[in-house]
Amino acid sequence: MTETTVGIGGAAESTDMVLNIGPQHPSTHGVLRLRLVLDGERVRSAEPVIGYMHRGAEKLFEARDYRQIVMLANRHDWLSAFSNELGVVMAVERMLGMEVPERAVWLRTLLAELNRVLNHLMFLGSYPLELGGITPVFHAFREREVLQRVLEEVSGGRIHYMFNRVGGLKEDLPAGWLDRARSAVAEVRSRMDVHDRLVLGNEIFRGRTRGVGVLSPETVHAYGVSGPIARASGVDFDLRRDEPYLAYGELGDVLEVVTREEGDCLARFECLLAQTHNSLALATACLDRLADLPPGPVNQRLPKVLKAPEGATYTWTENPLGLNGYYLVSKGEKTPYRLKLRSASFNNIQALTELLPGTLVADMVAILGSMFFVVGDIDK
Repeated sequence: MTETTVGIGGAAESTDMVLNIGPQHPSTHGVLRLRLVLDGERVRSAEPVIGYMHRGAEKLFEARDYRQIVMLANRHDWLSAFSNELGVVMAVERMLGMEVPERAVWLRTLLAELNRVLNHLMFLGSYPLELGGITPVFHAFREREVLQRVLEEVSGGRIHYMFNRVGGLKEDLPAGWLDRARSAVAEVRSRMDVHDRLVLGNEIFRGRTRGVGVLSPETVHAYGVSGPIARASGVDFDLRRDEPYLAYGELGDVLEVVTREEGDCLARFECLLAQTHNSLALATACLDRLADLPPGPVNQRLPKVLKAPEGATYTWTENPLGLNGYYLVSKGEKTPYRLKLRSASFNNIQALTELLPGTLVADMVAILGSMFFVVGDIDK
């Protein structure tokens, strides 16, 4: 005979509940699962469960030559494809000791900033959507389409541009493209104040985000959080200013590193929005410089079989979502011996284990959306 005790009333209320958020798309950024332990409406512990989109890109790098790995690196953060390509080709160029033509340097800088704007616009639209505000996403996608059009014209791709090559870029610009790009950037800049007024001016949005999900600078450093999320917590670090690459060293008078001290969901959104404004200003500065440059090559002539010399190098870039690092080890062959990818979203999402405990379930969505991640960038 088995005796069973059933808790009712007050006894049942003290029982923890395990709630799985996912692994469906909880916030349209990919397949993530959160395992929450709840005490009533309050989160006691949170565990991000990742790996549902794992492709083994780092292992696949070892079986592809230095031209082919650009395609693999392009895809993990599908909102930052150009920036992903950039880190890989810069690592190979550093191993080869290769100088890239000046026009290619400025073009890369321009396209990287346009790609940053496209990335940020997606989050500027989708984050209010997750909190119940549908209007901003329509404005964000309108602006995205204006910029997508010029990037599609120059590269042939809308999401995966495949425009970087070791030694420069795939090809030169179409005739008249600089003028069309300038018009597109000016058009988007003229309407960006919509997000300031529509989202930041909304008292419901501010009520849902102010003081919610506060991330301390100590936690930022402990987990390796980077990008707009880290800067919203007062960590004043941006590779474009602190360790310049491409043409950023010559754009110091335009580049503005936006920081906040609050570290909450609202501060993270404010940093993202202000950085979008600044990236459009940087794109305009790059267009001005490109208009002054004389015609010239945009790539280097490469041998039929490209082999990197034996050795190792580490290259890092300020991707839209944070720091991306590429540790390349070569044995002198045409394929990498090892290529380790340090992706921004992987580190950023770990902070959820610190952020979510103690918060309400209703605030969980606000915090999750404010971490601005792409799940492919976590899983690789």
